[in-house]
Amino acid sequence: MSAREYFSELNRDYLAVHRRKEDLFWSTYMGISEDHDGFTAAEQAYKHFCANPERLPQLRHALEQAAGDAELEAGLRGWIAFFECNVIENPQAAQLMEALVAAESALFTARRQLALTLLDEQGAAIPGSLPAAATALATSPSEPVRQSALAMFRSLEQWVTEHGFLGIVSLRNRFARAMGYRDYFDYKVNKNERMSPEQLFAILDDFISRTDQRCRASIDELVAAKGAAAAQPHNLRYFASGDVMRQLDPYVPFSRALRDWVESFQRLGIQFRDATLTLDLLDRSGKYENGFCHGPVPSCWQEGQWVPAVVNFTSLARPGQVGSGWNGLNTLFHEGGHAAHFSNVTGNAPCFSQEFPPTSMAYAETQSMFCDSLLGDADWLKRYAKDADGAVIPDALIHSLIETTQPMRAFNERQIALVAYFERDLYRLAEDELTGERVIALARQWERRILGTESPRPLLAIPHLLNQESACAYHGYLLAQMAVEQTRAFFLKRDGYLTDNPRIGPDLAEHYWAPGNAATHDETLRSLTGEGFNARYLADACNQTVDTAWQQAQAMMLSAVNRPQPEGLPLEAQIRVIHGSELIADNSHSDEQLLADFECWIKRQSELAHA
Repeated sequence: MSAREYFSELNRDYLAVHRRKEDLFWSTYMGISEDHDGFTAAEQAYKHFCANPERLPQLRHALEQAAGDAELEAGLRGWIAFFECNVIENPQAAQLMEALVAAESALFTARRQLALTLLDEQGAAIPGSLPAAATALATSPSEPVRQSALAMFRSLEQWVTEHGFLGIVSLRNRFARAMGYRDYFDYKVNKNERMSPEQLFAILDDFISRTDQRCRASIDELVAAKGAAAAQPHNLRYFASGDVMRQLDPYVPFSRALRDWVESFQRLGIQFRDATLTLDLLDRSGKYENGFCHGPVPSCWQEGQWVPAVVNFTSLARPGQVGSGWNGLNTLFHEGGHAAHFSNVTGNAPCFSQEFPPTSMAYAETQSMFCDSLLGDADWLKRYAKDADGAVIPDALIHSLIETTQPMRAFNERQIALVAYFERDLYRLAEDELTGERVIALARQWERRILGTESPRPLLAIPHLLNQESACAYHGYLLAQMAVEQTRAFFLKRDGYLTDNPRIGPDLAEHYWAPGNAATHDETLRSLTGEGFNARYLADACNQTVDTAWQQAQAMMLSAVNRPQPEGLPLEAQIRVIHGSELIADNSHSDEQLLADFECWIKRQSELAHA
């Protein structure tokens, strides 16, 4: 077999095994299918494919044969990097990985069957979910409701420690040591971000140091204004946001979230290169309790033909619940940013367009977090946030938003860093220390050290910690946020604005998205901004005063008044919006029909919720 034939066959085989795994991932995580055994088998088949030790010598031989064919060489090098991240040559480690997949599948299945409860505003017990509890902590005026939300999170923490997670931690460490690493955290940081834990914590420690004063001051200011009870974990989110989320709610109804996302992306010049997008946007029993974006078909060129992406993403809105529209809108922009990224990778193999190593999590999250950062901009709110009568959000409410969000900015970003400090020490614990009591005590200890109080989102209630792909990777969100602020600063300096800036989509596609994981995170930043990775932009944004942030917001709104709103480009995507097995809307006729059908369906759901 020639090098070209081997390369083409590898591409085809990967697309097939990846598609089957992802289709079953979607159906089981969405609660559409109970075929957990089928999903486990498909995931194991995918992992066997990715970890096949025969691939590396075959690829290196093919690379020698391909000498002089630059395009083929680039594709083969991409596959070599992919398999170097995934091959498990040690037989003991391979057996441990199989045990890990089975253990995590068992935990996931048991978690699906766990019934959680919250109190509603009338004090009655209702089915609970992670998004509903988080929204209640931020928006419910009832302290018993907020207490029930925190209690639900903590009961989930206790359940996790009693139903297999601690055994999974032990298995992960044994696997990592068989692979030659100190522990699982060491393994994942090296694998995901191509850095050592020491390099990572040099960055995190610097950020913590730069924002320490501002974080402590935010808690002190909150206590001075609202009383000592405001710093309690069940009260903190509500007292920090006050009533602003409730005031914002009429201006960002979930019924219009899809329209705002579509039209905003169109005006940014973001396109999806004929991708097929499937969106499942509402919360329901049995559905995975965290938004995510996965691509069953990675975009790539194959044998001269463009292979458009197939991308699925999800949010967890509850029509009628205060704050759900804002949360759903943020998830649409975030996961839609991932979808845009993975629809625009233009390499000649599917290995360049997927969310797992050698793709850096920080690089992948930079794309989605840049998109959702736009929602907090005053000029975006002024253009898109409107109530049912078409009245534009008032300046006073935007000022209130800044008053409540800016003082807590350092606290919120440090909450991301917190996960890394906890996970590093979790995987350092000796086997005899892996008890529920010890692990939960470690979580509370790090919460108090990094935040100055116990977290309103207890650490072991964060779903990322339970899945091996996302475990020991949460710090990628903070590294990405640093890159986001650097990217925003570049566009603002060059163009003066972000909202509806039609240069942004093409620039992101060219510099950040097209190379996929063929370029490092630092290389993509240098390509666009001319500057390597720099954490200073995020620290400066966190430390900004309310007055300075408001002055900048006023200037942005003033400049937007004199700036025409572009019509926007077609998204170049086939979009389907579903609710489990039910098709809600699609754009087979037109984008406008998609948006109108979605709005009607959501309004009916809201009416039913209030009936």
